[in-house]
Amino acid sequence: MQIIGPDALVFGVDDVAACAQFLTDYGLTPVGLTEAGGRFEAEDGTAVVIARADDPALPPPMGTASLLRKTVYGVKDAATLAAIANELGRDREVRQLPDGSIEAADDMGFVLGFQLTVRRPLQVAGEAANAPGQPARGLNAVAVAEDMPHRPLTLSHVVYFVPDEPRAAAFYTQRLGFRCTDRLEGAGPFLRPAGTDDHHTLFLIQTPPFMKGVEHFTFHMSGPTAVLQSGYRLVAKGYQSFWGPGRHKMGSNWFWYFNSPLATHVEYDADMDRHDDAWTARSVPLSADASQAFLFQPRDKWFPGGGPPPGAGGPR
Repeated sequence: MQIIGPDALVFGVDDVAACAQFLTDYGLTPVGLTEAGGRFEAEDGTAVVIARADDPALPPPMGTASLLRKTVYGVKDAATLAAIANELGRDREVRQLPDGSIEAADDMGFVLGFQLTVRRPLQVAGEAANAPGQPARGLNAVAVAEDMPHRPLTLSHVVYFVPDEPRAAAFYTQRLGFRCTDRLEGAGPFLRPAGTDDHHTLFLIQTPPFMKGVEHFTFHMSGPTAVLQSGYRLVAKGYQSFWGPGRHKMGSNWFWYFNSPLATHVEYDADMDRHDDAWTARSVPLSADASQAFLFQPRDKWFPGGGPPPGAGGPR
């Protein structure tokens, strides 16, 4: 099944204005925004969609604190869409929607949509890095400026808290053809569908049932500078950093997570590993050291200077 990855995440929210402001400040482009909600797009058309929590058009809530109502996967072709409908229709309801997409629930109750992908080809160059003897940017080309624009390029992955990780993982691997690329023991697997070579588009984490929902989602950026500079700008707007910036071991992607009014963390990421079916999945015990190769800590003042503090007196 040529599932490419998530095309959209749909949330039912109580504060549309706050969520809209956050997603815009994050860097997504509002499309059709009203007081009732709207769509927020990355460069390739993948998106986050928000609507009022009581919107009758939304799938029902999960019954936990999670605001996620639906994960919409893009697929390569009509044959894949038909194959998914046939496979899932063997033991659950598959709804055909007016826009041609289909909808069903996974074994944990997460509502999934499947549609011909909306992803547009990207024309954005990845970040180039000069190395001794191997210049990549050319002469007189600077790598960073304060006004440099950075935009989320494509919806990268989503992370679920699930009450039964083995059963949840089996649904995606056995029914939808996802592959496990790596595993954090005590948490769960990183999963990649057949239509992408990204290290993962879904990560499952075992939790108690009351926590079921989305832990975070992220969009790919063009490189580490885009992650760091975009995160720095988000902090300057008053949003709270949750984790990062740093770099993961599993997937190698740079990361920076933020708290958000969508009741989930939202990440910037860049430079994720790519894999095919020849890759052998790793499995390591869950720990901070297994999650990150390094983690930055901010420092307001990194240089000495200035006079003595007030009241300190003169030299002795």
